[in-house]
Amino acid sequence: MLSVSLSTSKPTTARADVLILGIRNDDDKGDHAATLDLLGFTGEKGQTVMFPSGGSDKAPVVVAVALPSEPTAEDLRRAAARGVRAAHTATSLAVDLHPAGVDEVEAIAEGLALGAYRFDTFKSAKKGADKKPVLKTAVILSPFARQSTATRALERAATVATAVNTARDWVNTPPGDLRPADFADAITAHAGTDVKVSVWDEKRLAKEKCGGILGVGRGSDSPPRLVTLTYEPAGAVAHLALVGKGITFDSGGLSIKPGASMQTMKLDMAGAAAVVAATVAIAKLGLPIRITAYACIAENMPSGGATRPGDVLHMRSGATVEVHNTDAEGRLVLADGLSLAVDAKPDHIVDVATLTGACVVALGQHTSGILGNDEAFGDTVLAASKAAGESMWPLPITEEMKGVVTSSSIADLRQHNPKPYGGTLFAAAFLREFVNEIPWAHLDIAGPSFNEGSAFDYTPVGGTGTGVRTLVRLATELAEAR
Repeated sequence: MLSVSLSTSKPTTARADVLILGIRNDDDKGDHAATLDLLGFTGEKGQTVMFPSGGSDKAPVVVAVALPSEPTAEDLRRAAARGVRAAHTATSLAVDLHPAGVDEVEAIAEGLALGAYRFDTFKSAKKGADKKPVLKTAVILSPFARQSTATRALERAATVATAVNTARDWVNTPPGDLRPADFADAITAHAGTDVKVSVWDEKRLAKEKCGGILGVGRGSDSPPRLVTLTYEPAGAVAHLALVGKGITFDSGGLSIKPGASMQTMKLDMAGAAAVVAATVAIAKLGLPIRITAYACIAENMPSGGATRPGDVLHMRSGATVEVHNTDAEGRLVLADGLSLAVDAKPDHIVDVATLTGACVVALGQHTSGILGNDEAFGDTVLAASKAAGESMWPLPITEEMKGVVTSSSIADLRQHNPKPYGGTLFAAAFLREFVNEIPWAHLDIAGPSFNEGSAFDYTPVGGTGTGVRTLVRLATELAEAR
């Protein structure tokens, strides 16, 4: 993990391999004006250029990153990450983005740690060559460097970034190396001392009548798991339940996916990864809010024992569900997790899932959908996502979908929409059947959870850790609201 510190040094005297220098679009360009003009640096959003300092700074190389005249925390987070990406061969950085307050220092530190992420666990060094240089240290230049509030801000940033990067690691791990029992073991090892962990195997799941999780997992020779995490600080002012979809690999089951569509299906546990990583971060931050989190883990595979289209599953809640498409499996495992969350009697419930391709069609690859049963709570979640810098947008659960969800002729509910539209709304309407009247929000992160394109800003190739920052921010705001 990158080590980030603070200093009151001037950019001209800071010693590092590279100086990352923010240029606001209302600034003159200082000592580097002629060089920046020659390189065509105009200060447009996202613009980044690298050049030798020519001895005007202690750092031999300068990376100039464009900033708006009044940057938001997210602008600074992204600018810091762009600087890290440009300085990819450096082992040390000095960062001068002119933070105007401690909150901005925190955003810069987050951007640096997120932008420095790499996943090379399964890469070997080329014969005769070492692996690429690793960025080890970064110092943020700020007049607030000696303030205790700034030090605490760095600690918060490190905790949140570590959580995001942990979720990324789990999503990026090959599915053969992170099967349900492996994922449960990894969660247990990561939880630390402040979070209690309970793991239900297939026998306990059967005893607890978790027919959704068992139904999805029974096609695999690696049985499903349900991992419960609890954080119960003294003086907790609220209780938040989190539920995550943890399909470690999704072949589609007997409703099998085309081969090309399976290539990235290790990502289908990104919801559970986000929920677990956020819970541990909330505990490390010592937030006065009780968290009960459920990672609903299974591998969706075809076999002679797999659930068939037309089968009826008996869910934890007591409801029966007619299966129509085994590739719509996430809602089945979430249904059992949501029922368990209701049993815990929380104040609010949030589930996180890579649930529907329809959400990607509606909102694109970089925006998650927010749906739920309580408009006020949905607004709270949306505000938390904006404060955290994660793109989310509200979608409705239209009343027509309730009639479709309950239209099975042989069971209480049908699992899949017979018509090829409104898939995200139908899935959320199905989940709503399992939350009773507790204020609940469903985050469909199918689009932004995995980046198949080129890395940009703090978004790497592969797992992105989407959802973690929003959940931590939400817990922070719920704790502060009491």
